[in-house]
Amino acid sequence: MTGPSALVQQLADGEHLPADWRAPFEHVDRARFLPDRVWARVDGGYAPVDRADEPERWKRLAYRDEPVVTQVEDPPGAPIALTPSSSASMPSIVARMLAALQVEDGHRVLEIGTGTGYNAALLAARLGAERVTTVEVDPGVAAAARRSLKAALGRAPAVVTGDGAQGWRAAAPYDRTIATCSVHDVPHAWIEQTAPGGIIVLPWGTTLRNGVLLRLTVDEGPEGPVASGPVVDDAAFTWMRAQAPPRDVMAVARAGGETHDSRTGLDPHVLGDDDAWFAAGVLVPGCQWATGQGPDGAWTLWLADAAGGSWASVDYEPDAREYDVRQHGPRRLWTEVEAAHTWWTEAGRPARTRFGLTVAAAAQHVWLDDPGTVVRAR
Repeated sequence: MTGPSALVQQLADGEHLPADWRAPFEHVDRARFLPDRVWARVDGGYAPVDRADEPERWKRLAYRDEPVVTQVEDPPGAPIALTPSSSASMPSIVARMLAALQVEDGHRVLEIGTGTGYNAALLAARLGAERVTTVEVDPGVAAAARRSLKAALGRAPAVVTGDGAQGWRAAAPYDRTIATCSVHDVPHAWIEQTAPGGIIVLPWGTTLRNGVLLRLTVDEGPEGPVASGPVVDDAAFTWMRAQAPPRDVMAVARAGGETHDSRTGLDPHVLGDDDAWFAAGVLVPGCQWATGQGPDGAWTLWLADAAGGSWASVDYEPDAREYDVRQHGPRRLWTEVEAAHTWWTEAGRPARTRFGLTVAAAAQHVWLDDPGTVVRAR
């Protein structure tokens, strides 16, 4: 069975759907918020699926608990797209984020990143369209969301075309703010526009790992509003466009240059551990990664700091106990990763849900277990 009811039941069976959100999910049909052309994940990228040509396949994508790419940056007509620029989030993630938002009747909500409008429709179905404001940077995406929201609900929430990092001060303050794009620097406008005691739910990441879901509570600080709270879940979203890191990691390494060569006993596979990788992302800022495959199970981990031109490579060989390392530039990126892994191990290998973030007007800092235990400030 494929359809709205089947999707809702799938979410409920997976324990993703709180009781107070079941009615909005039953009322809002996800398919009404998808364009006639979407892109499905295939080997090498994303392939277009047109509703007119493949109606059953399109319908399966609409009602499956998976993200659906709705816009790409690749040239029109390309058989395989490589660069998604907008998507409909995985419904179970949508449900978990809305649950984390802890809305109550009468609340007013600001959403950053309208996308298809599906999330805004769910909020409107729960709270009333007049209590929801949503901001979208892409004019075309915003216009499509307005049409979909009006067609599905009759009365659409306010859809603002603008820079989500600025929020929407005209309708502030909000009881709740939710972002559907990842950031690594939390815009202070979101905190200023959320009422004291209000909650902000947002995907947060580092250049090494995108990402986790934060639930921040706003409070009045001595120098203005402050937001602080823990990691509550995983949530990897498209980056806010102004904060998206450079995509071509290998461009830095291809520049070459004199290297510092050494060997390491730290297996690069260890960074496949999500908790270790999260800690490394916090402690090694501005560092991105890529991998290259070699013969017979060999592969190379590449690290790069695009801003400073530093790069590092670690060559993995099966059954080896030490691995060749090359590092170039003012930063020794693999050395920093080793130090981060040592810190994480000595700290008891903390899960990423033990970390949190505090954001003030001048800075933000990551903490472990308690806001007073600062791991990294910036």
